[in-house]
Amino acid sequence: MTVRKLHEKRGWAFNIAVPIIKPTLLATTRRAWIGGENIPESGGFIIALNHISHVDPLMAAHLVYDHGYKPRYLAKSGLFDNLALGFFLRAAGQIPVKRETKDAVGAYAAAVDAVRSGQCVVIYPEATITRDPDMWPMKGKSGAARIALETGCPVIPVGQWGAHEILAPYTKNPHLVPRHRVTMRVGPPVPLDDLRAKERTIAVVNEATERIMTAITHELELVRGEKAPSERYDMAVHGDRFKKKKAG
Repeated sequence: MTVRKLHEKRGWAFNIAVPIIKPTLLATTRRAWIGGENIPESGGFIIALNHISHVDPLMAAHLVYDHGYKPRYLAKSGLFDNLALGFFLRAAGQIPVKRETKDAVGAYAAAVDAVRSGQCVVIYPEATITRDPDMWPMKGKSGAARIALETGCPVIPVGQWGAHEILAPYTKNPHLVPRHRVTMRVGPPVPLDDLRAKERTIAVVNEATERIMTAITHELELVRGEKAPSERYDMAVHGDRFKKKKAG
């Protein structure tokens, strides 16, 4: 694994976070970064991953930071309600998202601006931890596709596995011993050039979204050595099997 130098100054928020979080992750996990050469060495782009644990953002940040970028997330707006945490997250360049509201447009614009200014935006297209019983990627939402079609930036798919063994979905007690292996397999950019030349219809955005989810799933299949189901889990159809845990 080759670790690249950071492209930009860390800033005070990352100067605080990195010396705390990175040694902790090094001490408590075993990591395998595969295909890191597919992460661009310059220019803005999107990293799109499957979502299996609340630990995922820390591991993805580690991957992105190791390859020379400060990660920017589209984060739930509730995290910014705490004044101290909100101040820190904004200083770190994170983008608050109020889902299903008109303010979500502002988050989209901020993500577009970040990509255009040469930054890395990390997106979980499922928008939540997978509800698939075997933890395969679910049906994706369109945010990553719309940003990519608007900016022309690469979408880099990542299939990741292992973080759920550290912290299972919607549980509070992490399992740090023995150290669990977290594998992140980075694939080549998702082919979207033909779609960028077309009118931005719902059908085109949906096709781009499906291509992104297919690419993520393919990388995860290679990590797990298994074949994903032919039909993707859809919460609108199959429901939310974690609803009780979330409420608790």
